[in-house]
Amino acid sequence: MSKTRRKTTTLVQMALLAALIAVLSAVPWLGYINLGFINATTVHIPVIIGGILLGPKAGGVLGGFFGLTSLLKNTFQPNLSSFVFSPFYGVGETHGNLWSLVICLVPRILIGVAAGLCYRAIARGGRRKTAAMAVAAVAGSLCNTLLVMGGIYLFFGPAYAAAQGVDYGALFGWIAALVGTVGVPEALVAAVLSTAVCRPLLALQGRGSPRPVDRMEQ
Repeated sequence: MSKTRRKTTTLVQMALLAALIAVLSAVPWLGYINLGFINATTVHIPVIIGGILLGPKAGGVLGGFFGLTSLLKNTFQPNLSSFVFSPFYGVGETHGNLWSLVICLVPRILIGVAAGLCYRAIARGGRRKTAAMAVAAVAGSLCNTLLVMGGIYLFFGPAYAAAQGVDYGALFGWIAALVGTVGVPEALVAAVLSTAVCRPLLALQGRGSPRPVDRMEQ
């Protein structure tokens, strides 16, 4: 396959995954599941798939698109915690700021980067393909959850605790419980679905070696 054709194929695949992210973001209770205090997500799964199939750079771009959908969602369809994701939304005297953009964008970008790098590292040499996909998916998903919740605790702790009706002294434990009850199931679902999608797609691409070349760098 020529260099130009490889780039075209990569762009088409990225466009399809971006379209899937947009659909998941737009359909109620599909990409963002409103739990009242926060949104559980499935939008990160196409980002993980992109990181595995296309490499960490492409995964990072798709993660950035996920972050933009999150910004729009939390600005125009907010919940109690939306000020930590959008500088354009506030609750009472509490408003988002530039740290909201960091929390909204950076962890989502790193989903695809982490997934792509983990897959490369574990599957190098053609071994452990299925395990590499599953671990990459878990790593990408937990990267998002831990960085988002860690950012909330560091930059919006008192305001977030007040919005949730939680004592600030108990916030760390409350967040840890949230990671366990929401973040871990998200990661497990991502592992199952990402592996189920990526295995046949890699086979169709004829990429017998599971070490993906980041085709955006070629």
